[in-house]
Amino acid sequence: MVSGLSHAFGKRRVLDGVSLTVRPGSFTVLLGLNGAGKTTLFALITRLYHAREGRIAVFGHDIKHEPAPALARMGVVFQQPTLDLDLTVEQNLRYHAALHGMPRRLARARLLEELTRIGLEGRRRDKVRQLSGGQRRRVELARALLHHPSLLLLDEPTVGLDLASRHFLLEHVRSLCRAQGIGVLWATHLIDEVGEDADIIVLHQGRVVASGRPSALLERTGAPDLRRAFALLTGMENAENREEG
Repeated sequence: MVSGLSHAFGKRRVLDGVSLTVRPGSFTVLLGLNGAGKTTLFALITRLYHAREGRIAVFGHDIKHEPAPALARMGVVFQQPTLDLDLTVEQNLRYHAALHGMPRRLARARLLEELTRIGLEGRRRDKVRQLSGGQRRRVELARALLHHPSLLLLDEPTVGLDLASRHFLLEHVRSLCRAQGIGVLWATHLIDEVGEDADIIVLHQGRVVASGRPSALLERTGAPDLRRAFALLTGMENAENREEG
């Protein structure tokens, strides 16, 4: 999917030779501290930024040379909210459907399907500003799934949500991997969102420093748990020791 990707803002190199693959049906966690380069990576994959070094391909479609079919295969939930607060839930979803060229009848069926899955079919005529933060996130997820993507990208999707909303979102996305075979790239800095069945990519200071299942990271670092392994891989363990000394 991503091969040798690098990016800089002026002289500051934000990503350095990043390579990763998200398999169909896999829950892949991009784990990194704030400032690791996760959001920049998402911006490049979704073509908000232009990638000058490296290659990005989505199910065989090069994002640089075949942007339309590549983007059509992915759904995205960005870190910052992107819903129009003054439109209803249904209007937000219909606008997204129109961008993907979906006929009105199909769009209506799909939006009802997705809103029912997240328990918000009864709120479809409410303006988005009337919803809670967790409900708005659910709507963003429904919107991202409206056109039946094969790849789902979520950038720190649980930031600012309460525990119940975090749990719902995480379990709902995991169920999509199992039931529909969607490949998921979930960016986070929270260890408890990983799960034992996840594929982990540890991004630190713009570089992939480790990848694999949790068991592989524990074996590599000799750590007793994933939290300690992550600390060792990102240098947090050394920083904590210096502070204690």
